[in-house]
Amino acid sequence: MSQWEHLFIDGEFMSRARLLSGLTVEQVSVRPPGLPHTIYEELWHTTKWQSIVVQCDEPAAAAWIDGGQDFPSEAPGKERMWEDLVSEFLAGSETAVELGRSPEALMEEVGPGVTLAERLESLAVHNAYHLGKIVALRQVIDAWPPPG
Repeated sequence: MSQWEHLFIDGEFMSRARLLSGLTVEQVSVRPPGLPHTIYEELWHTTKWQSIVVQCDEPAAAAWIDGGQDFPSEAPGKERMWEDLVSEFLAGSETAVELGRSPEALMEEVGPGVTLAERLESLAVHNAYHLGKIVALRQVIDAWPPPG
């Protein structure tokens, strides 16, 4: 397993696919009392930022940082919306792994003074933070551990 597979797919803790499995649209839409976000909102935020990073979309990154919408305004209406979001997140994780396969690309500057390797490492930390929040939310709503 490469460093990037370890960071984005299944290292350090449960595989990301399993961690996100077995949830209904109702479960991912629950906002436990006193908590700011739902599971859906946490994954939406993580997925959108991951997409910006793996596409090296500097204008979108700047807009996001300067006050863009960083959490969704609506809950998913259908199971399919949740499933599509999970698929988008997992596909973006695979893209991050692919980007990490080229030692030359990893050393390229993708922002002022920032290499692709540094950007991917930062993304992995960001993802781990929000996935940890998803685990905690699953525990609070009694949806932990996931099946399998």
